[in-house]
Amino acid sequence: MSKVIAICNQKGGVGKTTTAANLGVALAMEGKQVLVLDLDPQSDLSASFGIEQTDDLEVTVSTMMGKAINEERFDPMEGIIKTDEGVYFMPSNLDLSAMEMSLVGTMNRERVLKAYVDKVKPYFDFVIIDCMPSLGMITINALSAADSVIVPVQAHYLPAKGMDQLLRTITKVQKYVNPSLKVDGVLMTLVDARTSFATEIPAMIKARYGNRLRIFDNQIPARIKAAEAAAEGVSIFTSEAKSDVAKAYAGLAKEVINDAKREKAKVRAERSR
Repeated sequence: MSKVIAICNQKGGVGKTTTAANLGVALAMEGKQVLVLDLDPQSDLSASFGIEQTDDLEVTVSTMMGKAINEERFDPMEGIIKTDEGVYFMPSNLDLSAMEMSLVGTMNRERVLKAYVDKVKPYFDFVIIDCMPSLGMITINALSAADSVIVPVQAHYLPAKGMDQLLRTITKVQKYVNPSLKVDGVLMTLVDARTSFATEIPAMIKARYGNRLRIFDNQIPARIKAAEAAAEGVSIFTSEAKSDVAKAYAGLAKEVINDAKREKAKVRAERSR
């Protein structure tokens, strides 16, 4: 029973890609089989895993979505790359922008990615989807394919304030496309403990959304080392394994695993009734 998690926020620069990559590696370090999908045509996640020339790749996520649209049979592991850090990932490139346009006239257009993910997820414990910074059709596809969403929010006022639009989109997806979609929680990112924002923003989110949104216990510190690791094509665990950023992502992975265990136990209990 695998879990598909979308890392989603329409605001750019909040640490979505850094979170997708480092959470994926942290889960793999816990012994989990992990697939990370790059669902952004800018290919930043692919670069974080050391793949710079994505336009030269024969198979990307848009290739597989095209096969799903055409109802072609395919090997679920086709095009998936295994990194030296034990994570599997499916890269993207600029073809994904063209795919978004082609989805407009596609039947069942919100569920094209789901058709692919449903084929591949039995091979993995976790599938992590790195969404682009928009709420277009590609992101709707990610939410349709996902079991849950993690929302990275930078510890500043404006990024936190912009969550309303994302939550409205999630609510619409739950209503019309994916009724079982859940929000796992808000992940505070780029946290500078020296500023008042470190405590004010979580308090503001709790005041605004009450029990609707949980905030993960682990917060990701603002450190240049995380960006430098991505530029080197490795995770923070390879670059700075003893850093507070690495400890925070390792803690987040444990929270994610515990959530999955509780959900599995709940499903088993419901099935046994």
